[in-house]
Parts: sequence; structure tokens; C-alpha cells
Amino acid sequence: MSETVADHVLARLREWDVEQVFAYPGDGINGLVTAFGAADNKPRFVQTRHEEMAAFAAVGYAKLSGRPGVCMATSGPGAIHLLNGLYDAKLDHVPVVAIVGQTARSAMGGSYQQEVDLQALFKDVASEYLVEVNVPEQLPNALDRALRTAMAQRAPTALIIPADLQEEPYHPPQHEFKHVPSSPPDHPRASVVPPTEELTRAAEVLNAGEKVAILIGQGARNAGTELREVAELTGAGVAKALLGKDVLPDDLPYVTGSIGLLGTRPTYEMMRDCDTLLIVGSNMPYAQFLPEFGQARAVQIDIDPRFLGLRYPTEVNLLGDAKSTLQQLIPSLERKTERGWREKIEKNTAEWQETVTRQAMLEADPVNPMRIVHELSERIPEDAIVTADSGSATNWYARNLRMRGRMRGTLSGTLATMGSGVPYAIGAKFAHPDRPVIALVGDGAMQMNGMAELLTIARYRELWADQRCVVCVFHNGDLNQVTWELRAMGGSPKFEPSQSLPEVSYSDFALQVGLGGIAVDDPARLGEAWDVALSADVPTVLDIRCDPEVPPIPPHATFEQLKSMTEAVLKGEPDAWHIVTQGIKTKMQELLPSRR
Repeated sequence: MSETVADHVLARLREWDVEQVFAYPGDGINGLVTAFGAADNKPRFVQTRHEEMAAFAAVGYAKLSGRPGVCMATSGPGAIHLLNGLYDAKLDHVPVVAIVGQTARSAMGGSYQQEVDLQALFKDVASEYLVEVNVPEQLPNALDRALRTAMAQRAPTALIIPADLQEEPYHPPQHEFKHVPSSPPDHPRASVVPPTEELTRAAEVLNAGEKVAILIGQGARNAGTELREVAELTGAGVAKALLGKDVLPDDLPYVTGSIGLLGTRPTYEMMRDCDTLLIVGSNMPYAQFLPEFGQARAVQIDIDPRFLGLRYPTEVNLLGDAKSTLQQLIPSLERKTERGWREKIEKNTAEWQETVTRQAMLEADPVNPMRIVHELSERIPEDAIVTADSGSATNWYARNLRMRGRMRGTLSGTLATMGSGVPYAIGAKFAHPDRPVIALVGDGAMQMNGMAELLTIARYRELWADQRCVVCVFHNGDLNQVTWELRAMGGSPKFEPSQSLPEVSYSDFALQVGLGGIAVDDPARLGEAWDVALSADVPTVLDIRCDPEVPPIPPHATFEQLKSMTEAVLKGEPDAWHIVTQGIKTKMQELLPSRR
């Protein structure tokens, strides 16, 4: 029996060491589905509950493995469903390859069922590489370019294969006119460093500074050792963009934590007071949380020239990968003997850790959501992977979870889309089946996507050597982040018809599909519940009823701004005084004297 085009697609994926394809079937990819069967399901067809979840799982896999994620969907509706996950990959610079079916070539242009102009549909999201394969000879070059481009540009790419072509015999390209051959799969690498004169200029700026601040993002992930050395030489504190939260551990005394609306007070104060700024591998968009324009001399390191000088008026822009560039820069840096700036940063950071602990331990009705992550942070394994969904839970992930050891963490950083936390966790488990994974998810995101994907976890969990996969649901019956945005930014009270969620027991649902389920409504039981979940021999849902009225107050918020929010709350909130009380209690913890 001759090799079909679909057979060759899977064979080539195997040559690229692709071990699983996150997908959902449909008649537009029937040929490919048949090929999976003929190939003994290698690579593995991982069936999610929805094509959007397949794309999210591929993104999570790519973010946490460093390898390209691959997703697959049918034509028309299936391809459309991939878009949100693919945009998540595009905005967070993640290599993902989408393989989608299309109406048979003979029917194209005839308003056939499920016919969609996929070239137009994917033109933006897969702008780095998008091709429709119309003859067998286009393969393997088209697939190879999709993978190579995804990895080189850290972007999603898309390959469209019409349904009838998938079942045709495969003919490789020949050595003839208008045939395009392809080299065998490989993984070329290069160290990119700026010219010596630019490194010298950067060193001069950093050496001249007396109050140096460093901001790191996900682009600095391969440079942890070098970042520590630069921080020691310059006496700098290090702040982290959310996608770079796992680049350096939080037990380093000069790591001030997250920046921005979800950031920490020591980071805010460091950026407010510094005279020199080094940005490494970060494109954090909130310029208002960086130093005032003209306040600080700035140096930026990035592998992508499109992002150099984009967020702050940088004096020296170094085009290069973080590790190699810092290695070349370090010999020119002078060790600062005056350590007053560093000592202040370390003092502020230690006091802030005491503050967030006090905030987490405040009483609430029934459980303080900050305490949920605080208790996790006290006992999380040092090799754990944490995925966070978008919503108020993101605040507590950003501020209360302390990274240490080999921990990894990620979330939808730029698109900030709801519903990615659980499929990210699935991708993480396929990337690292021997490591524990924890997903922090609001009940809005859980109802949107997470509950269905518990079925996917139940289906594939036996493939994972380490069965620990904990989905922690912040169960407050409210689309909480939007509720607080309405109050703080819109000056409006909560609008119940849009914000309140239907009641459901997530722990009972988990038990019904063969997973573990633990319901918690008493803060005294939180620690024990985490201990059980983190030692369980089955993936487990922690269903924690928490107080929706604990405010995610930014650390830079003033009492005047808190007053404005209070006025909005008093316009018509049924639990107005509880909300106000929780807000005042939380903010007051920042004013209590340090016990150090």
C-alpha cells in the first residue's frame, strides 16, 4: 500500500521528534486521522474537548518544554476554534504549528459545506508562515518551513491541507523546475551578541548609575546565572514581568517580585526611585510602572529588534540573546562598593513579604483567596509547574506565590485570555510527565473551559509517571476581576446579571469523572487540603470557597483611590460594608510596622 500525503505528514512529524498532536477530529482531516491509526498513533493524537483547548494545550506544551507545540483541527468551524489559542501563542511569542483541513479542492469556491477562506482567516495570526498544500510535492518543504519558522520566530504558523489531498499518494519533490526540496529536520542554534562598542557603551551607563534597577522577562530565562552576577556587581534589585516570574527564584533577597498592576510595592518603589534601568528580555507594556521618562538612563537587551526601545527611552539597545550578551557585558562591569541602594531594596522586599503574609492571614468570608496561594507557596514542591488562568486569581499568583528551586510558572501574559489555565496544565503534563503541575483557576474560567478538560485529564493521566495534577478552583460565584474593574475603573457597583455565576460543585464533578475532589470552606483546613492534593496518586480538584470581596488592590494605590472605589461600592452593592471593611483591612497591612 502506497504512502499517502497524510502518512507522510505524520512520518515527518516523527522525524521532527513531535511526540503528540493536540487535536479534535472532523471530516476535513479524515485522511490524517486514518494515518494516525495506520501509524499506531505515533505521534499520539491527544483528543481535547474543543479545538480551542487543543491550541491552548499546544501553547502550554511549547511554553514549558521549549519545543514547538502542534495542534490540529478540521476545516471551517474547527479551524476557527483554534484562533484564540493561536493568538495567545502569537502575542506571547510561542512556537506552535497548526495543521488544518480544508474542503476538497474540487469543491473550493462553490460555497460548499464548512468552506471557509482559511488563508484570510489565518493571515494575521499565522503571518510568519501560512501555506496551503495543493500537490503532494509541496511536502515535506511546507511542513518543515512551518516548524522551522515557528521555532526561529517564536510564533504560530499554519499548514492547510485539503481533505482530498490527504488521501492521495505521496510523491516527493524532484530535482526539477519549480519543485522545492527540503533538508532533514535539524535544530540549528546561534549565539547572538552585540558589537563590542555597544557593549562598552552599555557598561558605561550601568557603571555610572548609583541606583540600578533590573527588569527581566521571559526572554531572560536562559540567563539566570548571568543575571545574578550582574545584580551582584551593580547592587541592583531585580523585578520580574509576569511571563518572567520563574526566571529567578523569589528567595533571592534582592528579587522584588512582579511589576505592574499585579506587582509588589518594593518593585513599584524601586522603579520610582532608580536612576538606571536595565531591561532584559521583557516587553512589559505598562510604561507607567517604569521610571518617569528622563529619570533613568536605560539599557535594553532583546533578541528581537522590534521591541528594543519600545517601552522606555533607552540610551543603549543591545541586540542579542540574554545569556550571551550578559556574558560579554559582565567583564566590563565594575562592582559597586556603596551598597546602600541594595540594602534598601532588600529591606523593602523583606518587609513586603511580611505584609503579604499578614494580608493572606486576614479573616474573610469564608476563605481569603490570598491565603489559598500563601498556603500553596509554603509547601509547593521545588520542581512544580504552575499555570495560572486570567482573572482575580492571577493577582494572587503574581503576588503570593514564591518561586524557588526549579519551579516553572506561566499564564496568558499578553492576550490575558480566560480559560487557558487547565489546558496549559495538560500541555505541561505532556511536556513533563514526571513533575507535579498545579493550575490556579477562577470559577469563571473553570466553567468556561476547565470542567470539560477535566475529562481530558482523566483520559490521559495514566500516561504520566507523576500523577500529581492539581486544579485549584477559586470558588466565589463571581467573575471577580471584571467586578473589581467595574468598581475601580468604571466607578460602578457590581452588576449581578453579568457577574454572578451559576452554582456547581467542582469537587463533585471531579469525583464523577474519576479524579480526586476536595471541597474546602474553612481556612483552617487549607494547609491539610494542599498536603493531600500534592501527595495524591490521582489528579485532584481543590474546590475552595473564597471571599469575592477581598480586593486585588495594587500596591501603589492610595487611600484617596481606595475612597473612590468605596464610593462606587456604596452606590448599590448588597454587601457594601463587607467590601469596604475587607479593602481597608487589606490596605492597612501595608502600614503596620515591620517585625524585623
